[in-house]
Amino acid sequence: MDENYDHDYHDFDNSSDNDSYDYSDYHSLCDKEAVRSFASLFLPAIYAVVLVVGLAGNALVVVVYASPRRMRTLTDACIFNLAGCDLILLLTLPFWAADAVHGWRLGVAACKIISFLYGTNFTCGMFLLAYISIDRYCALARSTVGRPGTAAHDRRRWLLMCMAVWVTASFLGVPDLVFYHVKHTSHRPGCMAIYPNWMARPAKAALELLEVTLSFLLPFLVMVVCYTRLGLVLSRAAGVRRERKWRALRVLLAVVAVFLLTQLPYNIVKLIRALDIIYMLVTDCELSKNLDRAIQVTESLALTHACINPILYAFIGSSFRGHVLRVAKRLGQRLGRHRQLVGQEPTVEIALRTPGHTHSQSTSEDKDTSTFTI
Repeated sequence: MDENYDHDYHDFDNSSDNDSYDYSDYHSLCDKEAVRSFASLFLPAIYAVVLVVGLAGNALVVVVYASPRRMRTLTDACIFNLAGCDLILLLTLPFWAADAVHGWRLGVAACKIISFLYGTNFTCGMFLLAYISIDRYCALARSTVGRPGTAAHDRRRWLLMCMAVWVTASFLGVPDLVFYHVKHTSHRPGCMAIYPNWMARPAKAALELLEVTLSFLLPFLVMVVCYTRLGLVLSRAAGVRRERKWRALRVLLAVVAVFLLTQLPYNIVKLIRALDIIYMLVTDCELSKNLDRAIQVTESLALTHACINPILYAFIGSSFRGHVLRVAKRLGQRLGRHRQLVGQEPTVEIALRTPGHTHSQSTSEDKDTSTFTI
C-alpha cells in the first residue's frame, strides 16, 4: 500500500521528520498538513464505495463458483481465484482508511501483515488477468469450445497453475513484510515502507520499477498480444455472423481499455516517483504535494478494478447470468412454497429473461461453456 503521501523520498538516513521534504540546500521544509487533510477525507470516502461495490460483486462470483460443477475451464478457475484475491484486497481497505484518518494504531505486526496482503493480492489479480487472456486465446485457437466434461487431471493442472500464481505473488510481497514499519512522527504514527540506511537509492527505486514491470507492464503486454490475436481469429472466423463478431470484439476492447484506464495513471506516477528517488527530480514543495495527491487519486482509481472485474469476467458471460437467474428463480419458488405452507397469500412469479435468450436456456446448465464467452 503506497501510504507515502507524506514520506520523505530524499531522506537518506530515514531519521528526519516524516512530514519534511529535504531540498538540495537541506534547510527548507515542506509542510504537508494539506496533503494529510486531503487524504483523511478523500481516501475513506473512496475506499467505502469500492469496498461495498466490490464485496457485493466478488462475493456473488465466489458463491456461484463454489460449486465444482461450475468450474469447467482454466478461465473459470482463474475467475474464482480473481474474485477471492479481490475480496482479500478489499478487506484491507478499512485499515488504510483508518490510517489516513487517525494514523496507524494496530502495531508493527499488523502493519506488515496488512501491507503484505494488500501487495500480494494486488499483484496476484494482475497475474490472473494475464492468465485469463492466455487461456481464452488458447481455447479459441485450439477450437475447444464445446468440448466434453473436464477430466480430473485438468482440474489438478488448473490447481497447480493457480497455486503457482499465488506463490509468485506472495514471493513478490516479501519486501512489504521486510520494509513496512510503524513510523512515529510529531503528528501521528503511520504504516509505511522504511528502508535501511545501507540501502542505496537505486535499490529503493528498483523495487518500485520491479512492481511496475510485473504488476502492470507484463500483464498488459500479455493481454494486448493475446486479445489482438484473438480478435484476428474472430474477424476471420467463417460461419459466424458479423453482428456476433463485433460484439465479441467489443468485449475484448472493453477488457483492455478498462485495464489501461485504471492501471496506467497509477503506474505512471509510480514511475515518476522511482525516477525521483534516483535523480532527486522533485525540489519544489508544491510539486511534491501534487505528487503525493496524485499517488492517492491514481491508486484509488487502480483499486476500482476490483469492482469492475466481476462485471468484465463473470457477469458478461451468458452462462454466468443464466446460472444466477436460475438460482434466483429456485430461491423464489422455495419462498413461495414456504409462504403458502404458513397460510400467506401466494406470490406472483415473474420470469426474468435476458435479451437473446430462449426458453431452452433453462436446460443449459449442464453445458460445458466458459463463463467469459466470446
